[in-house]
Amino acid sequence: MRKSILFHPEKMGSKEVLVLLIILMITKGECKASDGEKTCHPNDLKALIDFKSGIRHDDSFRLEKWIGRDCCKWDGIVCDNVTGRVIKMKLPGAMTIDDAPAQTSMDGVLSPSLSLLTSLEVLELSGLSHLEGQIPPLIGNLAKLRTLALSYNGLSGPIPESIGKLSKLEEVHLNSNNFSGSLPSSLGNLSSLGTMDLTSNHFSGSIPHSIGNLMNLVNLYLENNVLTGYIPKCIGNLQALQDLKLSNNLLTGGIPFSIGKLSSLRSILLDNNHLTGRIPSSFGQLKSLVTLSLQNNQLEGPVRSNLGQLQSLAELNLGGNRLSGKLPKTIGLLPLFTLSISNNMIEGPLPVEMSSLTNLSRLYLSFNPLNLSSIPTWLVDMPSINAIHLAGCGIEGEIPRYLQSAASRWAELDLSANHLTGSIPSWLGSFHLQHLNLSTNSLSSEIPATFISFEGLEELDLHSNKLSGSLNWLFQMRCSFPFGLSYVDISNNRFRGDIELIGKGSQQRITNLNLSNNLLKGELPKSIGELGWLWSLDLSYNQLNSVLPESLANASLLERLNLQQSNLLSGEIPQGKPLTGFPKSSYSGNRGLCGAPLPPCKRTQTSHP
Repeated sequence: MRKSILFHPEKMGSKEVLVLLIILMITKGECKASDGEKTCHPNDLKALIDFKSGIRHDDSFRLEKWIGRDCCKWDGIVCDNVTGRVIKMKLPGAMTIDDAPAQTSMDGVLSPSLSLLTSLEVLELSGLSHLEGQIPPLIGNLAKLRTLALSYNGLSGPIPESIGKLSKLEEVHLNSNNFSGSLPSSLGNLSSLGTMDLTSNHFSGSIPHSIGNLMNLVNLYLENNVLTGYIPKCIGNLQALQDLKLSNNLLTGGIPFSIGKLSSLRSILLDNNHLTGRIPSSFGQLKSLVTLSLQNNQLEGPVRSNLGQLQSLAELNLGGNRLSGKLPKTIGLLPLFTLSISNNMIEGPLPVEMSSLTNLSRLYLSFNPLNLSSIPTWLVDMPSINAIHLAGCGIEGEIPRYLQSAASRWAELDLSANHLTGSIPSWLGSFHLQHLNLSTNSLSSEIPATFISFEGLEELDLHSNKLSGSLNWLFQMRCSFPFGLSYVDISNNRFRGDIELIGKGSQQRITNLNLSNNLLKGELPKSIGELGWLWSLDLSYNQLNSVLPESLANASLLERLNLQQSNLLSGEIPQGKPLTGFPKSSYSGNRGLCGAPLPPCKRTQTSHP
């Protein structure tokens, strides 16, 4: 007779009890299917199979490997070793294939069944590009979720109110989708949240006051939406906050004084809103602040002198407001890399203390009533500066020779909309410039031959001067980095001669070319068709005399064309897009032209070569 086996847990150690429990679970069939194949929890399996069914195309081919019922072995799925439940679902678009970085995508609809993954801690589906649908309404069921990452997709709809149940959530990344609607007040219940990134969607309405409850929030990113209303004062409660980014919305009212109490702040970006009032005096207390960007609002009053106390400030962007008064001398105390105050009402003279900004690389002072008369000599001695923008600052006379000592350092020079006279100096060609703007002055010379040596030039703007001579220098330039010239505007001058060399030099990558309102003659050469990147072409108000070459139709990217008035162009317009897609006004004033979009050609009219 068989003896019965008695179970005495009080006589067993903890390890033995755990082993016995696992054996019992296996015996009861919770870890094995009836056919002997290992399987995962039925709810998890259904959620993942439904997700796969919603994907029409997966160019990473990860879902093809989702075979069988043991989802814990599937690509991108991680299960808990004890419970067997799915705790991570990580299928980002950015991945590694054969040890090389690759960007993949999935085309389909996000399944609402994902709310069945009740043990999930990480949901990472970012960067799949074509993933559509909405956040599951019952996402609040994922009570253990710590990371929700759905950025860079095509998802839409609102954020479900149930998201407020996710008390363990630490990161929310929903940026770069098509989400809309107002931000639910339940977001304020996410007590563990450290990062909220809702950038680049269509969220509207006001920022909920409940945001002020998120005491662990470090990063708040709400840029590029259509949020309205005031910035809530309760943001000043977020003592852990380091990055506050609300740019490119429709926010109104003043900047809360309470923000100046957030001693951990490293960046404040409030650009491109409709904010009014003054820069809060409390900002002078933000000793950790690295970036302060308030551009393109309606702020008034002075630039606060106590900003000079911000010993970490590297970027100060205040352009496009209504700030007035003089720049404070204390600005010279800052470790600035970028200073932008363009398009305000700041008065001169500039404080000589600015010469102490030894780290300064980019300086934007354009369109202020600075009345500089001349370019400050101390600018030339600043060791790190490589971008100087002094448009519309009242500079008079000739371009000063002392600028020559900065030839090896300056990459951008904008002296447009001033009162410069005389010639363009030949030594300017020795600069390593990428951007040069001398437009809207009274410069009256030919272009120096040294301009041919501009190897890194990308943008050249000389419009609205009294410049003359041939344009051969333009078509012989040696620009090569990174793609050669991309933007050229030399309109409203007195340049003469032909443009036979167009398209044969380093200007082949030009996207914008404006030669209008000059005295150019001759034919449009076939080589103009070599400008394959051309997006905008303006040759109006010249004296060109030729048919339109067939090769011009090769400019397939062309979206703007102006050949009107005072040209003597003739013959049939090359048929087909893009040329026939422009309005009649693009060709007006050239009586010899015919063919769509103009009236049909007569048989005797000259056709294009």
